[in-house]
Amino acid sequence: MAHSGNGHHHHHHPHGHSHGHGHGGAEPDAVPAAFDMTVPDEELSPQQLSRRAMVRRAGLLGAGLAAGGVLGGVGAGQAAAQTAPASDQSRRESRSGRYLWLAGDHHIHTQYSSDAKYRVIDQVRQANAHGLDWMVVTDHASEQHAKIGVEKVNPDIVAARDAIEDTLVFQGLEWNIPAAEHGTVFVHPGRNEVAVLKQFEATYDGGLNKATASTPANEALAIAGIDFLAAQVRRRKVKDALFLANHPARKGIDSPHEIRGWRDAQPDIAVGMEGAPGHQAGGLPAPHGPGSARGIYDNSPSADSFAGYPLESYRTWGGFDWMTATVGGLWDSLLAEGKPWWITANSDSHNVYADTAVRGPNSDFAANGRYDDPVYGGDLNLTDTDFWPGQYSRTHVGAASFSYQSVMDGIRAGRVWVDHGALISGLDARLRGGGRETTLGGSLHVRKGSKVDLVVEISLANGPNWAQFTPKLARVDVIRGAVTGAVSDKDTFTTPDTKVVKSFEVNKATGTVRLTYSLGRVDRPVYVRLRGTDGNRSAVGVHGAAVDPVGPALDVVGDADPWKDLWFYSNPMWVLPA
Repeated sequence: MAHSGNGHHHHHHPHGHSHGHGHGGAEPDAVPAAFDMTVPDEELSPQQLSRRAMVRRAGLLGAGLAAGGVLGGVGAGQAAAQTAPASDQSRRESRSGRYLWLAGDHHIHTQYSSDAKYRVIDQVRQANAHGLDWMVVTDHASEQHAKIGVEKVNPDIVAARDAIEDTLVFQGLEWNIPAAEHGTVFVHPGRNEVAVLKQFEATYDGGLNKATASTPANEALAIAGIDFLAAQVRRRKVKDALFLANHPARKGIDSPHEIRGWRDAQPDIAVGMEGAPGHQAGGLPAPHGPGSARGIYDNSPSADSFAGYPLESYRTWGGFDWMTATVGGLWDSLLAEGKPWWITANSDSHNVYADTAVRGPNSDFAANGRYDDPVYGGDLNLTDTDFWPGQYSRTHVGAASFSYQSVMDGIRAGRVWVDHGALISGLDARLRGGGRETTLGGSLHVRKGSKVDLVVEISLANGPNWAQFTPKLARVDVIRGAVTGAVSDKDTFTTPDTKVVKSFEVNKATGTVRLTYSLGRVDRPVYVRLRGTDGNRSAVGVHGAAVDPVGPALDVVGDADPWKDLWFYSNPMWVLPA
């Protein structure tokens, strides 16, 4: 079957982890002091103490973890042994899938973007305060950014790494993908991070190279850019690089064949897409909000849009992109091919709703490639559409250690689940059968006819989110699909054999929920994924009640309070009988 040969058995770079917070520093494999329960509270700084209090509230420093430290204990699961580097096996967490689940955001802008305003340190402090362990600075590729931004932002990032040691800060950029939408590109910190990003931007950015139209030549340039990133890793210019497509359905210009093309070209570099876009405050009703659309998904088809996409694909559904939210839709069509393709959720933070900061007066972005530092403006900015990193959207990555490489390895392996509004505080999902088990992103290899169970443990929200209420999980859905192999038409965006097969009503508000779904005796390749909701808004899915009886509802432009419609999604797991 194609699945096992297309990059799902992920490689790990054999060279050592030598690059860290700055250029050539030691990588932070050690547990941050706030997480290390051998460090007493009185020895922590006020910032570290605040962070420890936050993770205690989230249930991450319970008695089960404190005994051996957050990363104590080697997990016995075969899947963990297969997917983590041997050198990191002793760093496994004793709970939550034997990984350290690190929350992050790979789509964040600063004063080096023409449509944003914050300093790097502002975004890093906010990410840290809102509970993020890792983040990527992704200022827009542009003429000014190409001339000035990549070099100028780097010292700010290096300084932020030193100032906020318990949040990993990657440097990246938001790529204008030739012939398509935007994407996050980021690299492992190191001495060549600026040079590689600068060369990539100059050579392969669609805006800089006037390659935005949907033409075969421009689509080929996008593939060449992804190939370039792979070459930089292969030549050890950078230790690692990743690309993820941002807000893929927003303008309808990421066609199915382009997405397949990116992934197939370099499956270790092009690994996924935003399952939910940023700009989630856009839907807050006027006059107390922007009165726009969640994710700023308020577009219509253009000449460059893929003609096959329906009009409803240009809107979010429960805050999620149509490609992800549709059971049996584009995302599922990739998974049914056996193609690993992961989802994330990010802030796309430019200008934060209800903030009082304004751009530095008399800034000249065209000349300087940046805005002057923001200042207090006096008024609440109620028309801004964004949240701070971690304030609303979170991407949780199962990492073997607290390090840049482990975050990148976790993303590449698909050990990722996402949530909005802190709907839940933890998710541990396993497939078990034939004496083996695997977790998110993994494949369970069993004998044909083996009995397989999905076992899920969810830590419910145990404290108020940033809107000052404790969300309540109402329902968890198991989505199951048949793996049918490669499609003949690369523009396929449906799959007929995927549907919601089980819904669990959640009848408690605190603590932990344990759910088990039996897949029965499996004799053909299948995959499963999870989604959950607060139950406030729902509708029959795009493909009808037999496929998705109670799915997310189409978001209403101008009236879509994001805090009143919360969902989580997991990445898939496969069962591959032989």
